[in-house]
Amino acid sequence: MRYATRTPGYISNEFFPTGVKWLLISNIALFILYFFAVRSGGSWVFYPFGLIPHSVLSSFALWQLVTYLFLHDPFGFSHILFNMLSLWMFGADLERAWGRQAFLRFYFVCGVGAGLCVVVGNALFGDMNTRTIGASGAIYGLLMAFGILFPDRIVLFSFLFPIKAKYFVMIIGAITFLSTIGSTGGGVSHVAHLGGMAFGYLYLKKGRMGKRSMDFTGFVKQQYTQWKLMRAKRKFQVYMKNKGRDRTIH
Repeated sequence: MRYATRTPGYISNEFFPTGVKWLLISNIALFILYFFAVRSGGSWVFYPFGLIPHSVLSSFALWQLVTYLFLHDPFGFSHILFNMLSLWMFGADLERAWGRQAFLRFYFVCGVGAGLCVVVGNALFGDMNTRTIGASGAIYGLLMAFGILFPDRIVLFSFLFPIKAKYFVMIIGAITFLSTIGSTGGGVSHVAHLGGMAFGYLYLKKGRMGKRSMDFTGFVKQQYTQWKLMRAKRKFQVYMKNKGRDRTIH
């Protein structure tokens, strides 16, 4: 699923914020190494760094909850292309708004949270030896945050259909939820996608995005205040219009 953002009048001198830049570099560098390792018979080196629920629960391989975020499917380019493009397109604005530390903290909260959902989901309903890789859980958390912080920013769905970010996130969330219900594997961890969005939302709701950013509660209060002002303004306009109609000449 492709998409792009269009921001009229929005100009930034920092095309690649530091946090986003180093995430891009590390992911791409590891993808290249993994790509050649698989083709030279050395894929076993990377195997312990994918997320395997059985290893996490039985061998306490807790590092996998982080390392799996930096590995992508070495048999194709669409996986890493989608994730890295999304990281830049949505993560850059979030890092500018929050600052590097708060952005990276949010990114890893979403990624690790998505990993925990994968572990629990497979422990209850799936295969404990299923191996999950990719930053999609963290990326979906970024999509959700972008929709909350920039609800009216225009997103070009599949590079064709303009839609506001808040509606785009709702659609993505609904698709992910339905995919999770009917998921039978297929190489795509919809549980991770939904888990990343859920953990990101809960983290924002707690308002823990650092001093530079407005916390989620403050953001909601601001939006609610603006809504009340607009509502009062519309009521006043309707009142004055009706009053003008009811006025008679004596």
